[in-house]
Amino acid sequence: MHGIQKSAITELEERLVDYIKTSDTDQLDKVLHDDLLFIAPNGTVVTKAMDMASHKAGDMIVHSLVLKIEQISTIGDTAISITVYETNGVMLGQSIQGKFRYIRVWQEFPDGFKVIGGSCCKI
Repeated sequence: MHGIQKSAITELEERLVDYIKTSDTDQLDKVLHDDLLFIAPNGTVVTKAMDMASHKAGDMIVHSLVLKIEQISTIGDTAISITVYETNGVMLGQSIQGKFRYIRVWQEFPDGFKVIGGSCCKI
């Protein structure tokens, strides 16, 4: 491995926004690791299966989602991204609106980068 290019993670974060906006479960399935663990703003631990089910059921409605990438760090085959989403929509029947800071852990696998963990909080 020759090291992770931060531009690759930037591109993945931008694609992820598109996948979330359109509930593109085929693409989300490719970039979310099967063992993903994510902590939602209310403290709920969310798995890939839970996230995918909410998109498939139409429980994730995004009216707007604006991404700002604040920082990307790389360590071996892993990258950590810190982003801010300005969000307006509905998640699991609850209105979600405002700015949220996310941390995501991306790991490189033979078939590409996948999100293995993360968390977000309202700011």
